[in-house]
Amino acid sequence: MSEETTDTPAGPHTVAELDLKPALEAVLMVVDEPATEEHLARILQRPGRQVADALRELADEYTLQGRGFELRLVAGGWRFYTRPEYAAAVEGFVLDGQQARLTQAALETLAVVAYRQPVSRSRVSAVRGVNCDGVMRTLLQRGLIEEAGTEPETGAILYTTTNYFLERMGLRGLDELPELAPFLPEAEAIEAETLEAVPSFDPDAPDSEDADDKTEL
Repeated sequence: MSEETTDTPAGPHTVAELDLKPALEAVLMVVDEPATEEHLARILQRPGRQVADALRELADEYTLQGRGFELRLVAGGWRFYTRPEYAAAVEGFVLDGQQARLTQAALETLAVVAYRQPVSRSRVSAVRGVNCDGVMRTLLQRGLIEEAGTEPETGAILYTTTNYFLERMGLRGLDELPELAPFLPEAEAIEAETLEAVPSFDPDAPDSEDADDKTEL
């Protein structure tokens, strides 16, 4: 009686044997935040330069092919994004015709943090001229800002923007923020005049701006 043989599928059996570009595509399809070249190189067991070159080649190929998505370097890592020219199609599917965005108050507060970071709640409120505690809580909950130590003079908690903020704004780093120099003198004057009058943070107090902030970025 002859022994039965079991055929095994042909193909690579280790990560290092996989074709690099398809492997990168497979990994990038499941990431929930931009993946760095170093991380991808370690996972796929390839030299960093080889991975970096392959990522840029893929990005160029998608552009030349006119695909509906693109591979972008954002916040220090790589991730797939839909192309801006197809935003209407994506919004129609995901939002069902509804726009989801931050309120004007939240956007203004986020801008102050982005340009003044690290910055305390009281100084953000001073620049805007109103109490921003509720909006700051909202931005924290949405992962757009985070705590970053304390102010040596007062012990107040300082806040900075996050990598998620860079990702949502499509920026590689804070140095890509638009120049704000022409507006700084006015902002500093407002801060100097209002810093003493800003009320302290009360976690139980209602906040009208926070109540209005019902949509997402």
